[in-house]
Parts: sequence; C-alpha cells; structure tokens
Amino acid sequence: MSTYRHHIVGQAEFAHAPGKVVCVGRNYADHVKELGNAIPASPLLFIKPATAMVAMAEPLLLPSGFGACHHELEMALLIGQPLTKAAPEECRAAIAGIGLALDLTLRELQDELKKKGHPWERAKAFDGACPLADFVPFDQNLDFATLTLRLTRNGDVQQQGSCSDMLFSVENLLSEISHSFSLMPGDVVLTGTPAGVGPLRSGDKLLAELGDFLRIETVVL
Repeated sequence: MSTYRHHIVGQAEFAHAPGKVVCVGRNYADHVKELGNAIPASPLLFIKPATAMVAMAEPLLLPSGFGACHHELEMALLIGQPLTKAAPEECRAAIAGIGLALDLTLRELQDELKKKGHPWERAKAFDGACPLADFVPFDQNLDFATLTLRLTRNGDVQQQGSCSDMLFSVENLLSEISHSFSLMPGDVVLTGTPAGVGPLRSGDKLLAELGDFLRIETVVL
C-alpha cells in the first residue's frame, strides 16, 4: 500500500501530514431507511486512522475473507486549522479543501458487530478503508446545499444525492465533533452517504463526482 499524502488541486503540497478521519453515520435519511436504521437525534461518529487513507485514483484493493465490501460515497472536508469546542459559525474558516471519499465498509462484519453492540472499527477502519480524491480549495462563500454526489459503477448510477439532504449541516457537524475531540490540520471529516450503497467486486469501474468540482475514475482490483 502506497504512502498517502493530502493534495489540494492547484496549490503546493498540503503542509500537514494525514491525521485521523472522522466519519458520521446516518446523515442522509434515505440511506438510514435503506439499511433499516433509526434516524439519530445527534451525529453518530466514528474514526478511521491515518492508515485507512489511500489515493482513490489508484486501484482499490479490498480485504478478502470478510464478506461483502460496500461502497459509500461521501463529501470529504480537509481540515486546515485547529477546531476545539467551536461554534458552528466558526467552523467554515477551518476548512482547507473539499473532496470525495469512499467509506469502504465490510457490511457482513459490521452487521455482526452491531448485533453484539460492539464498535464498528473492524468493519470500517481497516488499511485502505478510506480512498480519497485530491481536494479542491475551499471557497468560503460556497453553499453546500448546491453540491451533489454521484457514484457510477460500470456505467450505472449507484448513488446520487444532494448535500442539502444531510440531516446535520456541515457547520453543525464540525461544531459537534469539535466538542467531543479536537480537529487538527491534516484531519479529514466525512459527511455521510446518500442511498444506493452496495457491494464492490473485482473489476468494477467506478466514477465518483462532486458537482462540477471533481470527477475521478478508479477500478477495483
């Protein structure tokens, strides 16, 4: 597995080493419904380590022997300034870039862990579990509600949604996270996935898109 480094399109290499990945589960109501879960009253958070990050543009290597590995396309936020116990209105200034991520999930293993009341990390935080596209510079005037996500697999649209459908807005989500643990430069926040998640198979060709900002192709080994 290659060593991952953050890159922001059109800028010099990001100065900070990759940190943790903070993920939010069940942030799109249609995805909550497709998995038969309850809509959360507050953000459902979990963490992937830096070793989960790989470049999405490189071929994706899935774990073997753990059952189906599902794709979950998400908007990713690259943190450029520390955030600790921040108010929502303070959070946009800490975003250095926006991008795309795949929250790869060993679904059968996750279901087993959930039944036992165990944490999800074994199903969500393995090496390579967070393929990331290069980030684009964040415009402080960007309206997140105008952004759309789409994942096409072998020519068929699998996931499509709008960031306007998120149950917890970007600003509120970052604020909530910062009150539980600090976000530091080099950290990445994943903001949830729309409906349409499903298993990946060897040879699958993927196209991930974030509005007019990003368009990236990859393949599953």
